[in-house]
Amino acid sequence: MKNQTRPFLPSLIIILSFTGIACSTVPYTGRSRMNIMGKDTENQMGFQAYQEVLGAEKIVQSGSSAEMVKRVASRIAAAADRDAQQRGEPLGFDWQVSLIESSQVNAWCLPGGKMGVYSGILSVAKSEAGLAVVMAHEVGHAVARHGGERMTQQLGAQIALGLADLGLSKTDQTTHDTVMAALGTGSQVAVLLPFSRAHESEADHIGILLMAEAGYDPREAPKLWERMVQLGGDQPPALLSTHPSHETRIQQLNGWVPEAMKVYNPNSTASATVNKAQPGLAPPAVPKVQGQPQNVQPKPKK
Repeated sequence: MKNQTRPFLPSLIIILSFTGIACSTVPYTGRSRMNIMGKDTENQMGFQAYQEVLGAEKIVQSGSSAEMVKRVASRIAAAADRDAQQRGEPLGFDWQVSLIESSQVNAWCLPGGKMGVYSGILSVAKSEAGLAVVMAHEVGHAVARHGGERMTQQLGAQIALGLADLGLSKTDQTTHDTVMAALGTGSQVAVLLPFSRAHESEADHIGILLMAEAGYDPREAPKLWERMVQLGGDQPPALLSTHPSHETRIQQLNGWVPEAMKVYNPNSTASATVNKAQPGLAPPAVPKVQGQPQNVQPKPKK
């Protein structure tokens, strides 16, 4: 039995290395985390992914909705930039935003500040403040560098599984397959998914503070998720979900409202410049939020 357990020791060491060692802290929340990805690498990957998405989607080029999306993005970005400057840790983001014509109820912010808002979410947001809840949450992911942290975690899990596979090379095939399947499921449930849920909650926390600093009433945050609940639809069990349950999310947001109210400035209209060029990168994918980029051709939809 001792000989059979030895192959797992290197794997355990690797897993502990990637989940237990922190080299930095997340702004706003102070959580310790490990992220071996460089900022420039993350930002370049975000830029490339942004170009690919826009090349396959139809961009809303003008109108009140596009203007609202750009306005909210500018105010949230300004709050994020201001806080980063005060911490002495400038983000260096090239903020860009696009309204995508789609029935999807979704939005995202890639590393480096590239944002996409699907028009389907506007009917749920119902107002500029409601949209600010969504966009501030997504910016929270980018500010906290969750993308790089997730890649670090996944790399750690892949290394651990590879070492385990090597250690089991002399066992019979049945034992090998059974143990590897158990390790794969265990790493997914015990390491990757809980971190993802933690990231979602952390982005909610950062987002409600950002929207408040940008001049949007943070009390709109739990209201938005109450409307999400009303949309219906099945959710996976909480243990296997990458997002907190709606009920948990609403409870957490209500708990953070008093903190956010302390920084809420209803008179704030400060905005940042979005869609400006960033030195060292290729030309921005979207020169103007209303216009389809000239250097990206939409792919025909099937």
